[in-house]
Amino acid sequence: MVLYFKARSEVGDYTIFMGIDKHENEELIKYCFPEDIWFHVDKVSSAHVYLRMNKGQTIDDISEGLLEDCVQLVKANSIQGNKMNNIDIIYTPWTNLKKNLSMDVGQVGFFNSKLVRTVRVEKRINEIVNRLNKTKVERKTDLKAERDALHASEKAEKKQQMREKKRREELQKLEKERLADIRSYKGFMVPEKMTSNRQIASASNSFKELEEDFM
Repeated sequence: MVLYFKARSEVGDYTIFMGIDKHENEELIKYCFPEDIWFHVDKVSSAHVYLRMNKGQTIDDISEGLLEDCVQLVKANSIQGNKMNNIDIIYTPWTNLKKNLSMDVGQVGFFNSKLVRTVRVEKRINEIVNRLNKTKVERKTDLKAERDALHASEKAEKKQQMREKKRREELQKLEKERLADIRSYKGFMVPEKMTSNRQIASASNSFKELEEDFM
């Protein structure tokens, strides 16, 4: 089961979520989305909390209010951290999480420690935690199916973009050829439209004969 929360409305439409236990956390580590940001209390046990950013957004797009909601939820879901003041909470893009076979269930490392950020949380703010808990929804989610659907959607979108690109390139090529034809007067040199001097002379004679018959 995955627990979902809604961030404060003034920061936008954002979902914060976490696994109900360490085994669900393991699934989240494998099947989160590229835009997801991972949160955890530093050096002590806590829930693995994720923030789903909008497509195209990065960790740099997290507003102050949105960050506060995330870190308060992390603190509230740490047995040790919830009792302590002035704790550090770390966060990093999901893509920076590293997992290998020697690690325990729910344990993670980082590919690049420079991408891990730290924020100091002085104390629990009950007003924020209570507001978030009122939005909590527990849902059984097929995380792999969600990821597969995302990949299929992204693949279809990429194909559509390639088709549009090819179509634009073909139109540009045709327009370029059309302009080249105009500049070279190619359209005026079509054999069917050309008239020889003999044809002109023959036409003149025919007109003269008609004129004599009329007279």
